Amino acid sequence: MRSLLCVALVSAGLVLGSGIAIAQGPVPAQANAKPAALSDDLPVPEAPAPKVSKAWLVMDYATGQVLAGANVDASVEPASITKVMTSYVIAAEMAAGKIKANDPVMMSEHAWRSGGAGTDGSYSGFEVNKTAPLEQMEKGMVVQSGNDAAIALAEHVAGSEEAFAQLMNAYAKKIGMKASHFVNPHGLTAEGHLTTAHDLALLGRALIRDFPEAYSYNKIKEFTVGPITQPNRNLLLWRDASVDGIKTGHTSAAGYCLMASAKRGDQRLITVVMGDTSENQRAVDSQALLNWGFRFYETHKLYDAGKALESLKLWKGAADALKVGVAQPLLVSTPRGKYDKLKATMDLPASLMAPIAKGQKIGTVKVMLDGKPVAQAPLIALEAVEEAGFFKRLWHELLMWWQS
Repeated sequence: MRSLLCVALVSAGLVLGSGIAIAQGPVPAQANAKPAALSDDLPVPEAPAPKVSKAWLVMDYATGQVLAGANVDASVEPASITKVMTSYVIAAEMAAGKIKANDPVMMSEHAWRSGGAGTDGSYSGFEVNKTAPLEQMEKGMVVQSGNDAAIALAEHVAGSEEAFAQLMNAYAKKIGMKASHFVNPHGLTAEGHLTTAHDLALLGRALIRDFPEAYSYNKIKEFTVGPITQPNRNLLLWRDASVDGIKTGHTSAAGYCLMASAKRGDQRLITVVMGDTSENQRAVDSQALLNWGFRFYETHKLYDAGKALESLKLWKGAADALKVGVAQPLLVSTPRGKYDKLKATMDLPASLMAPIAKGQKIGTVKVMLDGKPVAQAPLIALEAVEEAGFFKRLWHELLMWWQS
């Protein structure tokens, strides 16, 4: 195990990979003093758990860490939060060039009868047997939570709801949703149509990350189809300017559900509340979870992608050293005030021999806080190193034998 410090932690006065402490000038005692009441050693209070819900969680968007939650892996009905999955499929198929924003989408009689104004669910109001641009139909699904629009879109993309559900499940697996199964594009109760709070948070994170334009529809406060203007059912859009999504849901079986997201400064959080007692209560509970997360947690980037964290001795190579780093930026969520308590170590092989391919996994970097792991990532070769010529390889073979 090698001790190391990310460059980002240097300012906190921790130790670099070589183990050399960072020298800092003396700080006047008065300037360094901190009242006991402001101590960073105070524990983070428990999250304000909803009093009545089937499952809930708070996730840091940047890292995917679950900061708090209950029953996060329990099976629940997603209700209209299902439409976030529908939005993801549409955005992915559009990115692949299979459909376009201006495609004429037919409001079929099946879509109108199964999800239109004559049903108990929410509807968009597009006229039966007439078309509307795909982008407009999608906004009717996202903002108005139109079940009819969801069905029409599914039929346009895949031919039928059943075929579209197969796409939903395929994309869910790609996202990493391990405990979800979708049967329809709208979320009305159906046998086997289930997910988890954790899976939904992963879905919300994926939509924000992969398709920000499609995600932006979720912050539209109202949408008009013909003579009918309907508001977005996410009450937090009116109560908190930092909230820009994501989706509400309600059925008698699922209860009142809300997957919310907010960004304050450079930090974004995602909350999921499933099975709450009312439209207002799901907003109140989600707001409390967002406020708690922003108040008590912060996100740090520890390592930049492609930046050398260590230079390793390399045997039998055209070069004598190999630079290693991370392929993706390594971020971590910590309680506020705990940044300088992070400890990082590297697991690296005792001996390394060429040839080495660029991107080859060499070891692992682990970040600990108070003795518990909070993040880790593979260390990869930042460059390729070819095998040395015959005489250098022979010389290194002798040196390795001597040192052994």
